[in-house]
Amino acid sequence: MNRYEKVMQKLANNGRILIDGATGTEVERRGVPPVNNAWNGGGALTHPDILRQIHEDYIDLGAQIVISNTFATSKYVLEDANWEEHFDLLNRKGVTLAIEARDNKNMPDVLVAAGLAHWAWTTDPSLEKLQNDTDAQVAIMAEAGADLFMLEMMHMLDRTLILIESAQKTGLPVWVGFSCRVKEDGVVRLLSGEPLADALSAIKDKNIPLVSIMHTDVSYIDAALEVLKEHWSGYMGIYAHSGQHIEDRWRYEDVISPQEYAAKCQQWMNEGVQMIGGCCGIGTNHIEELAKLPF
Repeated sequence: MNRYEKVMQKLANNGRILIDGATGTEVERRGVPPVNNAWNGGGALTHPDILRQIHEDYIDLGAQIVISNTFATSKYVLEDANWEEHFDLLNRKGVTLAIEARDNKNMPDVLVAAGLAHWAWTTDPSLEKLQNDTDAQVAIMAEAGADLFMLEMMHMLDRTLILIESAQKTGLPVWVGFSCRVKEDGVVRLLSGEPLADALSAIKDKNIPLVSIMHTDVSYIDAALEVLKEHWSGYMGIYAHSGQHIEDRWRYEDVISPQEYAAKCQQWMNEGVQMIGGCCGIGTNHIEELAKLPF
């Protein structure tokens, strides 16, 4: 039984999975300078030791899945940042640094998930370019040794479907994470405005084992989880964010305390969530507290 099968068996037996916390904001917190129009996507090239150490820190705290720092390494993003020459290296090394962390800690059952996004800091690419660029990106990540793809910050349904199709071409499992907010009408919607319920219906036959609500403010999670429970029959995960993103920098002044976040995560697990972790602003201190929960 390989490491992915072990995790799926645990989920099938009603077990719970702890994943890592933020990587991008943790890279930022540890002093890695951002790349214009590509956030902290350059860390694997400019500061690989820091990035590897972040993965190792999360593994030390008990994370069973670590996600590569490849949220901002799409080809079109790197083109906007004038870093397109590093496209292959950043995606390959983003995965291999996480694998090296797993090996350094002698934790062979830890899964390395390749983070994949359709976010753009300037103009969204055409759907055709998104398809072509993602096909190239996922091929590099799969070859580098990723165990699965973690689609992150999915907020436009047409683009989510393209990323699912591209990632599944590799033969690796694909898990999907939607980013949501509650609008004035009380409906839980993707950041694009599309109802979360519609997005869940659109992927129900796409062979997606697990759906997460991620990069969603803690204050919106309860409402989003209610929709997820109603419209999704597969496994559920949550990794929320906390803090504020102001002028392209993440601010930590209003981040939820590790103890408060752990209490919320315990509540969500009591409601059937089986995968728990954190996104932007949720760092090592939070994951240390989550590790004390029953898994």
